[in-house]
Amino acid sequence: MLRILQVRDGAGALSVVAWDGESAARVVKGVSSTYDLASQAIVAGQTLRERIDAAGFGDTVDLDKAAAEGRIALPITHPDPAHFIVAGTGLTHLGSADGRDKMHKAAASTEKPTDSMRMFLMGVEGGKPKAGETGVQPEWFYKGNGSQLRATGEDLVSPAFALDGGEEPELAAIYLIGQDGTPFRVGFTLANEFSDHVTEKGNYLWLAHSKLRQAALGPELIVGDLPDHVEGTSRVLRDGKAIFEKPFLSGEANMSHTIANLEHHNFKYEIFRQPGDLHVHFFGTATLSFSEGIKTEPGDVFEIAAAPFKLPLSNRLAVEAAKPVTIKSL
Repeated sequence: MLRILQVRDGAGALSVVAWDGESAARVVKGVSSTYDLASQAIVAGQTLRERIDAAGFGDTVDLDKAAAEGRIALPITHPDPAHFIVAGTGLTHLGSADGRDKMHKAAASTEKPTDSMRMFLMGVEGGKPKAGETGVQPEWFYKGNGSQLRATGEDLVSPAFALDGGEEPELAAIYLIGQDGTPFRVGFTLANEFSDHVTEKGNYLWLAHSKLRQAALGPELIVGDLPDHVEGTSRVLRDGKAIFEKPFLSGEANMSHTIANLEHHNFKYEIFRQPGDLHVHFFGTATLSFSEGIKTEPGDVFEIAAAPFKLPLSNRLAVEAAKPVTIKSL
């Protein structure tokens, strides 16, 4: 299974690294970034594997050493982060409605399901359409642009005004829009779709506010199809000890939507098919420490690992200093 990473050398220079998950990882020649590699493949009408084989390989890379030294970067970046759209879909996994439903239950009678539960059930009933048919659209949210993304080992910084900073262990996919407006899926990655669950719990219409936070992407982009069943573990560590540890499931066997249906409803909007733009799309989760009563604190470490990904995603929680904003009239 082909994996693509971006790794910095001792001087800070970025290299694209190809790895099968078993043998030695190798630098890909002739490319300056994963974005460059994917762009070349699209122009040449090649797959990523074909483009890599054509480019050839350079030096081997010790990924364990690179990880220990904090040299593994985001698996893909855009030269202009404003053209890297960060978004996702929720209530897409079997069981994902439970935590959300608990948040919003107080506002609904026992006879009337919450909007979250109704959205989830719509996905269960119509999120996996037959070939040639269009399924029901999912819940969708916007998280910002590429400036919000953090690599493994970097801090996830919560705004000073936030009420919570909680992990959301899930999978995400990266897309590059070709010059004719065609979305090309570059690969899948582990992700932490970091959110403010206390704000969301206050009123489900504050979901949009709760999602405008940083997010982390795992070290690897897996190229090709995602396994139907992905099983991983999400942990929250405090002073080196786990205060939360629970498995999480993903892949279409554990989802109420197909990935193709989620992709369709994201890229049906022309504004998301602008040539040269990158997109990361988070596919949702059913596992949250917040649902288990965990209140995270600065210094806590989020760890997410799942096969077939070989390298974990780890980030420390930090809180930024207050930054007063002054609006001026021109």
